[in-house]
Amino acid sequence: MVHLSEISHDQSFYVHDVFLSFRGADTRNSFTDHLYKALVDANIDTFLDDAEMKTGEELKTELVSAIKTSKASIIVLSKNYASSTWCLDELALIMEQHRTTKHVVFPIFYHVEPTDVRKQQKSFLVAMEEHKQKMEAETNAKKKSEWAQKIEKWKKALTEVADLKRERCKGQVKSFSLTILLKIKSMLNLV
Repeated sequence: MVHLSEISHDQSFYVHDVFLSFRGADTRNSFTDHLYKALVDANIDTFLDDAEMKTGEELKTELVSAIKTSKASIIVLSKNYASSTWCLDELALIMEQHRTTKHVVFPIFYHVEPTDVRKQQKSFLVAMEEHKQKMEAETNAKKKSEWAQKIEKWKKALTEVADLKRERCKGQVKSFSLTILLKIKSMLNLV
């Protein structure tokens, strides 16, 4: 696990402590709300995008900037996370930041198993197959090639995130949020 003390970036580079990546339909009105409130109440500057994007839309410039200027990302991997191209684009960028800048990544497996994410099984398999079908249905050769490249990036990012030290949530949302808060504060050297 990488600690922020190991990161060579100037501290003024960061705008946010944490970028929160999640599938709104799965966790927005439950786990993510509790976690976000706990982080904000603990004075951890947390970026949370409150808009839902339509499938196929490009990642907004604001989100790219927020990821790149955050010390860490919390990724709430839930049943339908991989059905969103937006979530997968966020994940791919977060993992790229992790590889190139030692961006701290904290995955939470919310009612899903890390193995299913790593191997793209169950709901993750279904989602990736749907993306592949969209790629195969594309008639424009350039767009088809772009889809293929994205799918490979997404698969790599899912595998990488599942291999990181992680937390699994299967029950008590409020108490689990507090546990996560303490770990995040420790990782960010805020304790």
